[in-house]
Amino acid sequence: MYQRELIKPDGRKLWLYSRRPIADNMIAPSPGSDALHPNPHFRWHPFRGEWITYASYRQGRTFMPPPEYNPLAVTTDPGNPTELPSGDYDVAVFQNRFPSLTQAAHDAPESVVATLPAHGQCEVVVFAQDPAGKLGGLPLSHIELLLEVWGQRTAALAAEKNIAYVLPFENRGVEVGVTLHHPHGQIYAYPFVPPVPKQMHDQELSFYRQTRRALLEHYIEIEIRENTRLIYLGPDAVAFIPAWARYPYEVWVATRTAVSDFAALGTEQRKDLARALKTVLKKFDALWDRPFPYLMAWYQAPTDGCAHPETHLHAEFYPPYRTRDKLKYLAGTELAAGMFASDALPEAKALDLQAIEVDIDD
Repeated sequence: MYQRELIKPDGRKLWLYSRRPIADNMIAPSPGSDALHPNPHFRWHPFRGEWITYASYRQGRTFMPPPEYNPLAVTTDPGNPTELPSGDYDVAVFQNRFPSLTQAAHDAPESVVATLPAHGQCEVVVFAQDPAGKLGGLPLSHIELLLEVWGQRTAALAAEKNIAYVLPFENRGVEVGVTLHHPHGQIYAYPFVPPVPKQMHDQELSFYRQTRRALLEHYIEIEIRENTRLIYLGPDAVAFIPAWARYPYEVWVATRTAVSDFAALGTEQRKDLARALKTVLKKFDALWDRPFPYLMAWYQAPTDGCAHPETHLHAEFYPPYRTRDKLKYLAGTELAAGMFASDALPEAKALDLQAIEVDIDD
């Protein structure tokens, strides 16, 4: 992997990654030259026992520009504001211009509840330069590079102060809130382990203390043995709809043996994980013969510098699904009670994806 760090005119950092050497004359553009000085803060939710982020200036961020204008699109026109330089590279990462978390946060306003500066980092990960591209359409070697980039950025963020957890994710499709056309995801680096990863980690740790095994590795072995909900099975990676899926097309992608984070992936594991990921993405798109909306989140170990043999790196896909003539989203029982009610069995939806043949070779 080749990489280069640049500084934008407004002071934000940009990192370029490639499977080939990167020219040393790259210039990092930005929509403006003035720093925005964002200052988000946390407020404590006394009934849920968790922090809420407030960043009201995000209302002014770019939202669904027309296709002919995209601030992530590569351009050499100095009059067209952009975030990406022209040149030969594969993946770009830059600090979000409108972050919900920033290491520069300070002086949280007083409130009737506890407040704190919202320290952390928010980064945008542009998967490819083609504005019309998609993650599932990239060559396998490009996806392998992206997995390596996520690992490099996780390690870099973990080395900063106040960072306890790093979460790469992708929102795809206007149905799940995407605000830009270009194929991209984000990385959020938190000053604490957020509620969902914490709850999962608590279960992983409890199981490991009892069995000295990783919880997900245990269930992956069962899924492989049962061979009912598998979507992809390779020598080092697997994709499946878990028996406990809350969403009808909730697919998990993971290594077959427990790996704590992206940086711990071996070369063969990374290659097979890329194949598993591309298989799932192409099946999703073929399912309805259209770009399939989803949220993809990658869960890994906390960044506390400790070994975490209980943790198992994996992605979870949360797509809406069609019921009659519309897409279904979270309803009252899911949002208000946190109690998911599914009207489709995981086994039935796994059959839908298993029936789709895809070609994932470069």
